[in-house]
Amino acid sequence: MYERHGQPLLSRRLFVRRVVRSLAAGALIITVSLSVGMLGYHWIENMRWIDAFANAAMILSGMGPLEPLKTDGGKLFAGLYAIYSGLAVILIAGVVFAPVVHRFLHRFHLEPDSRK
Repeated sequence: MYERHGQPLLSRRLFVRRVVRSLAAGALIITVSLSVGMLGYHWIENMRWIDAFANAAMILSGMGPLEPLKTDGGKLFAGLYAIYSGLAVILIAGVVFAPVVHRFLHRFHLEPDSRK
């Protein structure tokens, strides 16, 4: 997927395409994660969809839930979802920033005459 040590630096056009694909992959992970959180809050805690969205978004962003949880199942779900969300944020950051970091490191390690 990424160019190897001896290969030349990717063109700007292809690099932008790579960054856009990474942003799209990050957005997909966020969408799936948010959907799982919304479904869990809606089904387990019987929250309205808008409340389920707000709670899932707050936990996914690391802020914590808005409404107090009423059921033991809801509390268990919220705890597991919070653990997952912490790992998902790290995954999303890695996916989104990987092309930029790779380009920086690849450019740093290129021979001086092949940097363009």
